[in-house]
Amino acid sequence: MQIITHTISARTSKPIDIIDITAEVTAVLSATGLDRGQITVISRHTTAFININEKEEHLLEDMETFLKRLAPKDGNYLHNLNPIDGRHNAHSHLLGLLMNSSETIPFSEGKMLLGQWQSLFFIELDGPRAERNILLQISGI
Repeated sequence: MQIITHTISARTSKPIDIIDITAEVTAVLSATGLDRGQITVISRHTTAFININEKEEHLLEDMETFLKRLAPKDGNYLHNLNPIDGRHNAHSHLLGLLMNSSETIPFSEGKMLLGQWQSLFFIELDGPRAERNILLQISGI
């Protein structure tokens, strides 16, 4: 069994940015030459997350609208009274309570075993950000 660790980067352009990373992760997995195993994809941030969902234009818009309604940026949050890095991002941390920082996906014949409608997303909740890091750890044979 081999274990391979790789980092990919994402640049986000909106306060909430839902970015399909399926193709990039697939390319990294393919380059390993591994046949079967599992890949763990993890966001290395507390205000950005990993999610498996359907990639459909209107659904992605609905997701963004839903998140904005669930925890509005202009809410009265204690964390925003004295933010560590000057960012009023309590809403981002609160939304993160409902999300995964990682997903583990099995693969076979060098391909992720995602369902027909599933894509892998990096979800930014505190953007825009010039660089975000996504760690891939691939275990397989």
